[in-house]
Amino acid sequence: MPQPTVSVTPEQVEFFRREGYLAVGGLSTPAELARTAAVYDRLFEERRGWEEGNAFDLAGTDDDAAAALPQILGPSRYAPELRDTLYWANAHQIARQLLGPECQMGGDHAILKPATHGAATPWHQDEAYWNPALDYHSLSVWVPLQDAPIANGCLWFIPRTHTLPVLPHHTVNHDPRIHALEVDPSPQFEALLAQAVACPLTAGAATFHYSRTFHYAGPNHTGGVRRAHILGFSTPATPRTDGRRFPWNETKQTAREARRREFEAAQRAAAAAEELA
Repeated sequence: MPQPTVSVTPEQVEFFRREGYLAVGGLSTPAELARTAAVYDRLFEERRGWEEGNAFDLAGTDDDAAAALPQILGPSRYAPELRDTLYWANAHQIARQLLGPECQMGGDHAILKPATHGAATPWHQDEAYWNPALDYHSLSVWVPLQDAPIANGCLWFIPRTHTLPVLPHHTVNHDPRIHALEVDPSPQFEALLAQAVACPLTAGAATFHYSRTFHYAGPNHTGGVRRAHILGFSTPATPRTDGRRFPWNETKQTAREARRREFEAAQRAAAAAEELA
């Protein structure tokens, strides 16, 4: 693992904790990003994780049409070299500054916006996807593997929304076959939306945001793909006692979840057969 080379100032830490997001430059190098992009493209070309339900169209139903927003959960499981990157080391060091020394790596995922037709990622809070029975102190690090201007889908944030609870969400188009979530329309959210700010990045930079900070990424209107590797960091989650529920996740009926159940059932059957052999 490379040694980290970037840290944030007390002023940047204060900005993050007040505003709920932060952009930081210099986490990676052009050579490293080129190597990583080649690994990234190979994973998507091979659809690694498809059988396990870890590769899917975030904005669609996984039918035969071209995916509008392909995603891979846990790409570092299929390409461990992704963990041996300078940007991963720098992201971990900065996350510890922002969350505290108990901060540990969570999961990672990759979202690709295809050239000219990559779909928007709707406004949402990351925590809306997670287990509602737990409380989180966590952040995501969004690392583009090339320049990320508005035209190819950089992130937008709504400042200070990390102080809000998780607002009601629904699946895109209210279709339970789609994994992606978007926040329910409301006068409260419309007022928040007027405060949204874009965070275009140059290659090697990254954004950090809390799990409750509202964020969005626009469609890709350019002739090149937009690659983003997202890393999660958190302190240990703690149980809640208020019975919180996220009904928008309870009603999902996605193809990726069906594939995951089939894969796990096949693994259990194979393990049982091996014990009997």
